[in-house]
Amino acid sequence: MMAIERLTILGSTGSIGVQTLDIVRRHPERFKISSLVAHSRWRELAAQAREFGVESVVIGDESHYAELKEALKDTTIEVMAGNEAINHVARSYRSDTVVNALVGYAGLHPTALAIESGKRIALANKETLVVGGDIIMAEARRKGVDIMPIDSEHSAIMQCLEGEQRRSIRNLIITCSGGALRDTARENLANVTPEMALRHPQWSMGAKITIDSATLVNKGFEVIEARWLFDIEPERIKVVIHPQSIVHSMVEFTDGSVKAQLGNADMHTPISYALLYPERAAEAMEHFSILDYPTLTFAAPDREKYPALDIAYECLHRGGTAACTMNGANEVAVASFLGHKCGYLDIVGAIRYALDNASFTKHPTLADYDLANREARMLAERYLTQKR
Repeated sequence: MMAIERLTILGSTGSIGVQTLDIVRRHPERFKISSLVAHSRWRELAAQAREFGVESVVIGDESHYAELKEALKDTTIEVMAGNEAINHVARSYRSDTVVNALVGYAGLHPTALAIESGKRIALANKETLVVGGDIIMAEARRKGVDIMPIDSEHSAIMQCLEGEQRRSIRNLIITCSGGALRDTARENLANVTPEMALRHPQWSMGAKITIDSATLVNKGFEVIEARWLFDIEPERIKVVIHPQSIVHSMVEFTDGSVKAQLGNADMHTPISYALLYPERAAEAMEHFSILDYPTLTFAAPDREKYPALDIAYECLHRGGTAACTMNGANEVAVASFLGHKCGYLDIVGAIRYALDNASFTKHPTLADYDLANREARMLAERYLTQKR
């Protein structure tokens, strides 16, 4: 009989976390939840904790600690709050696998600590590899830790590479829906509102990643992730617009063959693949029929409409703290845009300003990334304040 795998889920009340719990419900013989972490949704966190009988919960926003503690006072569940508590459960001996579905830079240190503790990583927090991919992957190799991607694009590439020889890979091809503004003319982007950019045509995601999908910052970040996950040169990672979001990514081989992974726009599939690997789920959450999609189309992205894509490649070629600067500035600018405090075009403007004015460290440590992240945020705030 297979031993039950103990999971810690960071970001359990978000879209990825909720769908991960769906997988656990379908496989009670395989998984037990040890710890759950959420940022501020304490009611949902308390309900999840009761349902799955967890040992501990953490609420990132310490202002909700008393409410969460009161909600679970009749249980034996340990209740904690704050970043140090998140780091504690990430490295805790009580779990075998950490599912990191945190949003933004906040996911970097928990991933590093989980790897240090020898835990398997199911990674949805793309910023971990965008910011620190070099040192994170090196440490994972040193510790013999598997990092399983949850992003649908990287899961697709991993599936296409199964059983293939590395020397046979010519290019990785990452598909992209084009986001909510795919059909918006370039000259109209200055008038885009948060409400417009949040209307993603295929995927149901959190607000921040939906905006990143509209700007293609998200796709640029996925290029950076792919470079580190699959140890491949940036120029061999291509991006194509695929409006139907059915082909999740492809791999081109030296003999001219191309493998593609297809499926519904449903994150349950890559999550289950990451958790159950090398097995597959015995039953799909939603069955896919290719007959429902008689036409699949692909196009090159408009590099003028989506300048963030080339900025991401630039950061990869520069290396060091460049991608960390891009990420920090983007987080500040997206939050400002969602709060109606800046324009849509100011998001990339803030990124460009931060990269042009930030200090740069070629061979950073985690501490250097923390400094670069803080500086990027300060520079983005300065740029946005000037724009106002």
